[in-house]
Amino acid sequence: MTTTTSKTTTGDAAAHASIGAAARELQLPTVRAEAGRLAELADRERQTHLRYLADVLAAEVDDRTERRRTRHINDAKFPRLKRLSDFNIDAVPTIGATTLGQLAAGQYMDAGEPIVLLGDSGTGQRHLLIGLGLAACEQGRRVRYITTAQLVNELVEAADERVLSRVVARYGRLDLLCLDELGYVQIDPRGAELLFQIITEREERASIAIATNLPFSEWGTVFPDPCLVSAIVDRVTFNAHIIETGTQSYRLRTSKTTRSRSRKPA
Repeated sequence: MTTTTSKTTTGDAAAHASIGAAARELQLPTVRAEAGRLAELADRERQTHLRYLADVLAAEVDDRTERRRTRHINDAKFPRLKRLSDFNIDAVPTIGATTLGQLAAGQYMDAGEPIVLLGDSGTGQRHLLIGLGLAACEQGRRVRYITTAQLVNELVEAADERVLSRVVARYGRLDLLCLDELGYVQIDPRGAELLFQIITEREERASIAIATNLPFSEWGTVFPDPCLVSAIVDRVTFNAHIIETGTQSYRLRTSKTTRSRSRKPA
């Protein structure tokens, strides 16, 4: 009996070593880490070999999916994480739960459709922009969040260093580009032309989501060339989902409500 147990233990150790070596060679870290634990579980529950294999592979897939999701979120460079589910729809009556649900599903990205979030500062544009980007990351899509001024500066530097085509191609490969604060800073002619290259690179092929405080009729205050303004507006509004967040600051209303509640007698 002791001899049989000893042989089994030795065989298991050899099997674990073999699994570890194979998993390392095939770059399956979760299989290497979980194979022993799942084998003990399979033995207790009298699972078949196929069931055990399925559980081991499922663990690897789940872990890899989570790592990819985390990597996409980190690569997106969000200033903070905000989810669509946390957005207060009651504070912005122009936005319905159905609309947010449809956008969260991400079909607009499959069609390369733009999203434009129009509204004054504090009305929830950034929350929605980040929420859309985060939802896309969780679907395994490549996303980048950046302000308009930051993107223009990056493009100007790339042009000066003669690597513009590489940078434009990198932005073109994204599934979703989240462009924030369009309208807060005036853009010079060179910067406007460079930004237009990014928009053109993605036209009808990959989605761009833009948050702006200006109606389209006032985009001429940001871009100096009327012809360029017309071309940009034409591209970002074609088949676009245009969402108006209004003019009343959600943050200001929330602060006022909080202060009012704190002043009420107990």
